[in-house]
Parts: sequence; structure tokens; C-alpha cells
Amino acid sequence: MTLNWMNLVVAGAITLILTPLTARIISIFRESNLYTDVRGGTPRGAGLAPFTALTLFTPAPFNIPLAIMGVLAFIDDLSGRRRIGSLPLEWGQVSRGAGIIAVTALTYPVMGPSGFLVAMMVQPLNIADMQPGAACTSTMILSLLAIMVSIITGSDPYMPLLVLTVCAAYSPMDYAGRIMMGEVGNHSLAVALGISFYLAGGPLTLLSFFIISPLVIAAVRGEKLSSFLEEKLGIENPTPGDLYMDVLTGGGLGDLARKIILRNRSFSVDNRFLIALGFRRLLYNPFAG
Repeated sequence: MTLNWMNLVVAGAITLILTPLTARIISIFRESNLYTDVRGGTPRGAGLAPFTALTLFTPAPFNIPLAIMGVLAFIDDLSGRRRIGSLPLEWGQVSRGAGIIAVTALTYPVMGPSGFLVAMMVQPLNIADMQPGAACTSTMILSLLAIMVSIITGSDPYMPLLVLTVCAAYSPMDYAGRIMMGEVGNHSLAVALGISFYLAGGPLTLLSFFIISPLVIAAVRGEKLSSFLEEKLGIENPTPGDLYMDVLTGGGLGDLARKIILRNRSFSVDNRFLIALGFRRLLYNPFAG
């Protein structure tokens, strides 16, 4: 992989052009799951723009797993929260799980079991994408850190530069609250970030960034995430640990794991140390009853 400045320029230009175009096309289909009534009406699949640019300019063999994750994430966007018949599963959960399996399997010949962490980056980025600009800010901070590590280790910084360029080109309308990237956007950026971390310094760097990423996202979301935990989940005075655990284990994927592991059991956490570590959020079970 070699640094190709022209690729970066073209990827940024494509994203700049496709983002408003995608938003306008989605706005035509207001009855679909790609459009939401939030903020007076917002296209929520505009992440097709960065997904397209990343797929085109991510070097082989990493472009294929990234593309597959993006396609399966778009199926998640299209299906919304629709259940599979009478099963306690949503189509989106199945497509996301299939994406994680696909990325893990397809990257295994190149990076071994580290591919699983690359795939699991979809979890924190999905939680980041819950308020305007948060996923963009988080992605750009993390890509800048990956660029710094690449320079220190002497690795090629092309991949994190690509992520930074594409995200920056996409971000203005997202910061303005006029669009949402949807799963197709945050999942493709997540996999691209995971690949960037691995290429910057190998498995240990990837693991370190996987641990650090929820810290960055929790800091970016800050007060709004605290308000969500307090108002929606009833966790009083959330600690930084609660915020971290929400980013790491919240959302549909985390709730599915809780449903399987915890079933309908509920837990009360009173130990101060465990509260500080975020165990109130970790053990919060929406299916308890």
C-alpha cells in the first residue's frame, strides 16, 4: 500500500458530491425506513456516500470485507426495527451479525483473529451515531490518532488519511443535523477505522484503539449520553464507567447479547467500585421482568 494523494483528493470530491445528492434522492422516498421524522424530516441513509468512496479507494484485499459490511448494514437501514416473523430477532440484528462474521472470516487470512476486533468496531461507532456530528467527530479524532501512530511506527498512513478525508468531506451536513449517516455509514467507517488501526501498528495497536475508542466516543457524546442513561434507563448520576459501558455494550447488538446471556434476570449494583466501573450499565437488562 502506497500513499496516493490523488486517490485521497478524488475520494473526498466523490463524497462531497454524493452526500447532498444521496440526501436528495432519499428525501423522495419519505415513507421508507431511510427517512425519519426527526428534526422535521431527515434522510438517514446518507452514509451511502462515504461508503461508496471508502469501497472504491480502500486497497485490496480490505475493500471486499468493507463493501460486504456496508451492503449488509444498508439492509439493516432498509429493514428498520422489523422482526423476523414471530422470532425475537430483528432483520437488522441478523444482517449486522452476518456482517461481523463476514469481515472476521474474510480478513482472517491477512490479520488472523484480529479481524474480529475490526468487525466489532461497528459497536462503538453505532453508538456514536446517535446525535448530529458525534460519529464524525469521533471518527476524525481516531483517524488522526491512527495517522500519528503510523508516522511513529513508519507505517503507511494512507488508510487513516482516507478515513479522515472521506469523513471530513461528508461531515458538514451531518453537523448541521440535515442528514444521518445510518448503519451503512457508521459501519463502513467503523471497519475502515479498524483496518487503519491494524495497519498502523498490528494487533496490539488495534486492541489498544478498540479499548480507547469508547473513551473518545463517550467524551464526545458527554452530557447527551448521560441524559439518555438517566432519563431512559433510570441510571442515576451516571459515572464515566457507565458512559464507557454504554458505548461498548449498548444498542441493539448489546441488548441481543443481554437477552441471550441474562434472559429476564435483573441485577442491583450497590458496590461503589463496580458502580465506578460502569456495571450498572453493563448489567442493565431491558428484558428483565
